[in-house]
This record gives sequence, structure tokens and C-alpha cells, in this order.
Amino acid sequence: MVNKPPEKKVSDWSLFGTPREKFDLPERLKKTIRDQQERSELLISSIQIMIVSILGFLYLVSPKTFTDHATFTPVPWALGAYMGFSLIRFWLAIKHKLPDWMLYFSAVLDIALLMGLIWSFHLQYEQPASFYLKVPTLLYVFIFIGIRALHFDPRFVIATGLSAAAGWGIMVLYVVYSDPSNMMVTRNYVEYMTSNSILLGAEFDKIISILMVTGVLALALMRARNLLIESVIEGSAAKDFSRFVPDEIAKQVKSSEEGSITGKGEVRETTILFTDVEGFTSISESLAPVELIDALNEYFTEIAKPIEEYGGVITQFQGDAVLATFNAPRPDPDHASNAIKAGLKIQRVLEGKTFGKNLPFVTRVGINSGMVVGGLVGSGDRVGYTVHGDNVNMAARLEALNKEYGTRIIVSENTTALLKENEFPFKSLGDVAVRGLVKPVQIFTFEMDDIYSIEI
Repeated sequence: MVNKPPEKKVSDWSLFGTPREKFDLPERLKKTIRDQQERSELLISSIQIMIVSILGFLYLVSPKTFTDHATFTPVPWALGAYMGFSLIRFWLAIKHKLPDWMLYFSAVLDIALLMGLIWSFHLQYEQPASFYLKVPTLLYVFIFIGIRALHFDPRFVIATGLSAAAGWGIMVLYVVYSDPSNMMVTRNYVEYMTSNSILLGAEFDKIISILMVTGVLALALMRARNLLIESVIEGSAAKDFSRFVPDEIAKQVKSSEEGSITGKGEVRETTILFTDVEGFTSISESLAPVELIDALNEYFTEIAKPIEEYGGVITQFQGDAVLATFNAPRPDPDHASNAIKAGLKIQRVLEGKTFGKNLPFVTRVGINSGMVVGGLVGSGDRVGYTVHGDNVNMAARLEALNKEYGTRIIVSENTTALLKENEFPFKSLGDVAVRGLVKPVQIFTFEMDDIYSIEI
């Protein structure tokens, strides 16, 4: 049965996306978002350095029209000040020392330095103050507003946009009132375009354009930031999910339109490896609960390595037992051979190791091959990946037979039939009646010396 997502109500829809207040993020997810933003600040600082470098280059190659007797050239000083600030900001970004107040200050100072640069043009070129209102350098304001979007926080875009609008307004007022006897205001568009006169409507349009771009970009960022947070949440959930199910299943769930649903199984030939710790009941009685969990975790870590090395997937932890599959869900044409190699490697890595209070964990292994069905099972929102079938039960029963035969590994004839001829030096244990099966099954094992000497 497919679990359908709840229907959205009209009240759930928002022009700005899901409100940030609805996200109750744990600290680890907040740190993920902060890390993304800190990397963005490195990019922003790099772009700022590039911008001031371009401005400096354009200044150097442009013709200088000021007179030879000019003793003060403010443009290089303004560019130098801005470069110095950009380098300091870049260094702070590398050191991860850019708190919010510094980012606000940086946004305002960026605009202040740019406006100061533009303002200095009329001094540099010995023109009336209205001269600087027509310089194309104003367009860099939109670049400064745009790069703030890289931080994925609309607050800094708004701070930059408002600073730019206010700064340009002050620049216009300076022109109007710097010389009360000659305000140079005109209503003639041709005169405005062909002289140093100013057209207040044109300057008003510039301010409106700055505010509109700021507003649209901030609105887009509010939605984008919510999507970023949702993406981080889903990405973290998928990562956590992959700890409980095989990676292949987690990838399928992430790419599936239906998500993690139950009721869909896949039937394929699989080799099943089942392990169990000999005398675990006695071991558990000798350890405190916390010590027992720690010992089991150390033990599982050790035996998981060979299973993963040979392409197996651990599908279940059952107390001290482990159920691993080869060729399901991860495709593996040599699943029978790799399962046996993993079983041999498990015995080798455990040799001489102790857990808990210096206790050795002697592990018995049962290996069987056959058709199984694998898929997500569960109820409601709680699901897990598992495999089912008589062949899975067979592997568990073969593992238990090790106690009767005094062996470490037992392999069924179903598995040996899939191997190359003489691939492993098996020792036959003959036919054995297995509970649940009518016909006896031939089983094989390894001599103890062979377990540690076979080349794998």
C-alpha cells in the first residue's frame, strides 16, 4: 500500500515558502547551513577583490583629463581603501570570523566606499558635483546587491540595497545643495543629457530601480533559503536513513517519486551469510549492559569490514547475529564466491581479538544461496529493508549446525554449485536433514588450517 503524503491546505501555502519558524533545526543541521554560508563568504570576498581589481585596471588604462597642476587624485586613494578592506574581509572569511554584525557592516561599508569612489570623480576630473551622477560606475551597485545573494540570507541583500538607495539619495542631495546659488536642476531631458544639469526624475528612477531589484532578489532569497533548509533536512534524513538500510535502497528512495514505501519487493538469486557469536549468553552475563553494547559495537565494526570489502550488504543486526546478503540489493555476479571470502576474512580478523573484558568472540558462519525477496517492510512511517525466503532461513540453520559439527563455517551445496571448479578446498560433511526441508542437503566446511591459509 502506498503511503500518500498529506494534502496541503490553503493555509499551508505561502508567498515566501515555508516560514523559517516552522523549522526546528538541531544544532548539527544549523552547523551544516553555517558551513555553506561561510564558504559563500569566501566567494563573495573573492568577487569583491575581483571588482576592485577591474576598477583599478580601468582607471589605469583610461585617459586622464584632469590638469597637470592637480595635486590631489582621490580615485586611487578610494580604490586603495576599498582593496584594503576587501583583503581584510577575505582574511576574516578564511578564519571564519565574520559574525552577522560584521556582514551588515561590510554591506554598508561596501556601498559607502563605492559611493565615495563615485563622489571623488568630480574632484579628480575637476568638474561640478553633478558630473558624478552620470558615471556608469553606479551599475556596480547591482553587482554588490547580487553577490549578497550568495550568502542565502535576504537580510544582507536588503541591507546592501537600502544602503545603496540611501547613499545615492545623499549623493543627489549633495549635488542639489552643495551650491545653493546654482542647483543645476532642470526639467529638460535633452539639457540633462547634454550638460552637467541634473534631472531629479532620472535620479529618482535610479533609486526606485535599486529598491525594486533589492526587493525582488530578497523575495527570491526568502524562498530559496527555505528550500535550502528543507534540502539540508532531507539530505540529513537521507544520510541517517542510509545507516538503517543499504546505500542502494537509500539512493532509490531519494530518487523515487513515491519515497520510502512498503509492499514493493524484488526477487533475485542471492547468497546469504549469517553469523552468530558462540556462547553469547554466557558473555552477556559477564558484562554490564553498557559494556555489552560497547563490546557488540566493536565486534560489529570488525566483521562489517570484510562483508563490505567483498560487496556484501548487512541487512539486519539481530542481537549478536548478523544477516548479510550478496547480490541483493547491490548487484554482484560473483556473489557466492565473495560471500565465502567474506566469511573466511571474518574468521581471520577476529583471530586474537578480544572485546569487553578481554573476551574473545568466536563467530560461526552459515552461507547459503538461492532465490529470496528483498524490500522495505514495516507499517506507516516506520520501515526497514530486509530479505525473506526459505533460503534465508537455511543460512541461519547452517550457522547453528556449526555447534554440532565443531566447525566455524558451513556452506550449502546451493552455494558451492555457483562456484568455479575447485575454487575453494571444501571438506564435505555429508548430507544433513534441515528443519523445514523434505530432502537432505549436502553441506561443506573448511579445515581450520585452510581458513587461515586460503588465498582470498
